[in-house]
Amino acid sequence: MNIQQENKVYRFFKSRQEGYRGSGTEERERIKGVYYMIIGLTGNIGSGKSTVLRRLAGLGAEVIDTDALAREVVAPGTAGLEMIIREFGPGILNEKGELDRAGMADIVFNDPGARARLESIIHPEIRRRLAALISQYRSGQSKSPALVVEVPLLVESGWNRIIDETWVVTVSPEVQIKRVMARNGLSREDVIKRISAQMPQEEKCRHADRIIDNGGPIEKTLAQVDAIWNELILFDHKPQAQKI
Repeated sequence: MNIQQENKVYRFFKSRQEGYRGSGTEERERIKGVYYMIIGLTGNIGSGKSTVLRRLAGLGAEVIDTDALAREVVAPGTAGLEMIIREFGPGILNEKGELDRAGMADIVFNDPGARARLESIIHPEIRRRLAALISQYRSGQSKSPALVVEVPLLVESGWNRIIDETWVVTVSPEVQIKRVMARNGLSREDVIKRISAQMPQEEKCRHADRIIDNGGPIEKTLAQVDAIWNELILFDHKPQAQKI
C-alpha cells in the first residue's frame, strides 16, 4: 500500500471512528497512523467464497483461508488428528495415515452428533491459530488495510463477534447444487443433504454487513467485490479547493 492509499485509509477510518463501534471489542484500531479492518467472509457450500477471497487478495487484502487452517490442525502428528482417531477410530485414516476428508465428510453430513463432536475437536484448534494470526496482523506489521478471513461457519461458530464486518457470498439454490455436483462429483441428493446441514443462506444474510451475489457471470461478481473494496478501503477522496 503506497502513501496515497495509506492516507485514504487513515481519513476514511478517522471519519468513522466516533460513529462506528464494532461488536464487542472489535472496534477500529489505529496502528502507526493507519486503521486496520478485520473482515469475515462467509457463505454456504458452492457459493463461491474462494473466488471472492482470491479477488480481494489481488486487490491488496491480506487473506486467511480457514479451510487451510483446518487441514493444518489435523495433519499427521498433530494433537487434533490424535483426538479425531480416539473419537472416530483409526478407520478414518487413508492409506497415507492422513485424515480421509471425504470419508469424514460422509460421516458428519449424515450424523449431526458426529459433526458436533468433530467441530468440538477442530474449532478450538483453528480458533487459537486464527487468534494468533489476527494478533500478528493488528501488530501493525502488515501493509494491507484489511485482513479478510474466509470462514464457512463464521456465524454458526460465533466467530463473527471477533471481526469488524461480515460479508456473505450468496448464490441461487439451483446454481449452488450444480456447482457442488460438478466440483465434488456428488449426486444431487448428497449435495442437497449437505446444503440442508448448513445454516440457511437467508439466516446468514441477516448477520451480513455486505452481501455479494455470486449467482451470475463471474464478471458481475468481481465488479461487486471491486466496488465494495473501493468504497470501503480505497474510495476516491476529492481534495477540497484551497482558499485563496
